Amino acid sequence: MDKKVYRDRVIIKKRMFIILLVLIFLFTCLIGRLSFIMIYKSPKYEKMAVDQWTSEVQISAKRGRILDRNGNELAVSANVYRVDLDLNTLRNTMEDLNLTPEDIGSKLSQILEMKTDEIVKIINKKFPSGLPYGSATLKRRIEKPIADKVRDLKLNGVIVSADTKRYYPNNNFLAHVLGHTNSDGNGLTGVELSYNKILSGEPGKRIAEMDSTRSRELPYVISEFSKPKDGKDVILTIDEMIQHFAEKAADQALSDNKAKAVTIIAMDPNNGEILAMVNKPDYDPNNPWIEGKNYEELQTSWRNRAVNDAYEPGSIFKVITAAAALEENAVSDSDKFVCNGSVTIGGRTIHCWKTSGHGTQNFTEILKNSCNVGFAEVGKKIGKEKLYEYIKKFGLGGKTGIDLSGEASGIIKKPENMAEIDLATISFGQANTMSPIQYLTAFNAVANGGKLITPHVLKKVVHSDEKTGKEVVDEEYSNFNERQILDSNKAAILRGYLEKVVSEGGGKKAFIEGYHIGGKTGTAQKVINGVYGQGKYISSFGGMAPADKPQITLFVSIDEPDPSNYYAGQITAPVAQQVFNDIFNYLAFKADATSDEVAESLKKDVVIPEIRGMKKADALKILKEYNLDYQVEQNGEYIADINPKPGYTVKEGSKILLYTGNSSNYNNKVVVVPSITGYSIERASELLNSLGLKVQYEGYGLIYDQSVEEGKEVSKGTTVFVRLEEVGD
Repeated sequence: MDKKVYRDRVIIKKRMFIILLVLIFLFTCLIGRLSFIMIYKSPKYEKMAVDQWTSEVQISAKRGRILDRNGNELAVSANVYRVDLDLNTLRNTMEDLNLTPEDIGSKLSQILEMKTDEIVKIINKKFPSGLPYGSATLKRRIEKPIADKVRDLKLNGVIVSADTKRYYPNNNFLAHVLGHTNSDGNGLTGVELSYNKILSGEPGKRIAEMDSTRSRELPYVISEFSKPKDGKDVILTIDEMIQHFAEKAADQALSDNKAKAVTIIAMDPNNGEILAMVNKPDYDPNNPWIEGKNYEELQTSWRNRAVNDAYEPGSIFKVITAAAALEENAVSDSDKFVCNGSVTIGGRTIHCWKTSGHGTQNFTEILKNSCNVGFAEVGKKIGKEKLYEYIKKFGLGGKTGIDLSGEASGIIKKPENMAEIDLATISFGQANTMSPIQYLTAFNAVANGGKLITPHVLKKVVHSDEKTGKEVVDEEYSNFNERQILDSNKAAILRGYLEKVVSEGGGKKAFIEGYHIGGKTGTAQKVINGVYGQGKYISSFGGMAPADKPQITLFVSIDEPDPSNYYAGQITAPVAQQVFNDIFNYLAFKADATSDEVAESLKKDVVIPEIRGMKKADALKILKEYNLDYQVEQNGEYIADINPKPGYTVKEGSKILLYTGNSSNYNNKVVVVPSITGYSIERASELLNSLGLKVQYEGYGLIYDQSVEEGKEVSKGTTVFVRLEEVGD
């Protein structure tokens, strides 16, 4: 073989090899591309294909109800309808029927009460790329008669489906706790937001195969359907009746005091359950988007000020300082505090609310009189490190963990940042800030024997069994985070002091005859833009009842009351008195809602009246008016004697033993002196005179001291001297 032929064959082989490599490369690329499309891109293209020949409609789940602790409905969802547009199908329909978007808009606008131009704009809506939209929502939450009229138009592409609408049957009632939902039915604020996942449930869906025009379902094919799972019901700790009492009192306080805002919270201190929470002014969750208000203004009206806002508490904070002093044995009964109306500390003068001063007092008296000068000295005895330690123990300066959104933390000064003047002012409620729910949670620890417990509005989550219809409990609140922060005996001592504050001190206007209420008032000047605002105050009251073993605690604040009358003892304590009185009357006789022990503890104390010498029929009538039971010994016509004696204090429903005789003459010289602290002089005179006792008084206001102690047996005609004092801070 010559060289030329050999060279040609080698060149041909090389060329064939190169061609083969190119073919192998191209074949490999083709296989790779096909693999990429058929394997990697398969789910995407499958979805696109399914979307082309199927129609998917999401079926909304019914949102769960929100109920109070007794099963009363506070928020419910009703079955309504929605109108959506399948725009691809609608365009085919318009082409088939020779209709324009204006024709469709005109037909729908008359039924849906929408503007024709608005509907046309939705039909013609396009993406920025110029491609038309494939679907759009036209109107939601319409009633059945309107939905039926839309169906009667028989326009393919106009889809009517089930929807739900949230209703709040009581309108503004409990608004800030319940919150509200957005247009998609998801919670925006309050319980609706906190427990949105539980309430929402899971939506279902229906997938049907369509013909090429996407206007009709294909026959003889299987459509996929998944049933929606309705949301579960949330049962709150709220008691609808107690909430009603608080709402009524808050409305009245807002009006009477020409105030900017009022907040009231009622709780069970033994388990952290919130029985009522109200802020006035409020809003209607059925119509939260108030026309004419911008979003910032709307958010302000939606704010739950009891949880979201912090402020300087004023003298109600003295309860925390007093607890720290008792726990650390920093004060004793023998300690004396001298108040001349003011004291200078670190070059600054601290004034007491009583400018003339309280004189020499013991520890109980500086709490009863809410003496700033005295508490500045108590703060010094405790020391800034220890006081800060107890402030943190009470959970102040941090979130309580309440199951409502947007909780404020408050601001607490650290010891290294406290000057001498700061220690003094913090001791009586200035410099630090806290929210109402933070304060009441701390106050509860004094009421319940020293335990700090997380406040909460959830009681349990339930659903109804489809087969039996019975309620099934899915979850009960368990995040109590209970911890002991005070000695129970020291807490009991402090509760006794707080009862004196209400019966004899600055909280006298919260006093209710026959009940044992402990509490503390406080009037704080508001900080506005970093300085104390002139004539701007927040007046507060924290109370508990019954004081020896509290079953209910109450917080009341009035923000920016009329500056002509702003002291908490004058304006906030009476609001607390009104709410307490309503609650006592409700709970004490509601056996199905309270235990026998609780019901008994909340019954009113009654002073046994003088009925000796009366005819039996008349005496029994009086005992019935006093809600007292009786047992009659012998069959005489007149009441000869009774046990216990007139003047003794007993609970309503107590049994009085009656001894009868046939003569109206009997030995009635001895009676018992009742407690009249906290009474007006008129009421005290009426009570003592009915027992055959006389009264003399000095001062004005309410009685805070009596010369003859409660329970002492004296002769009729004895004079009881009493001292009266007007309330202040």
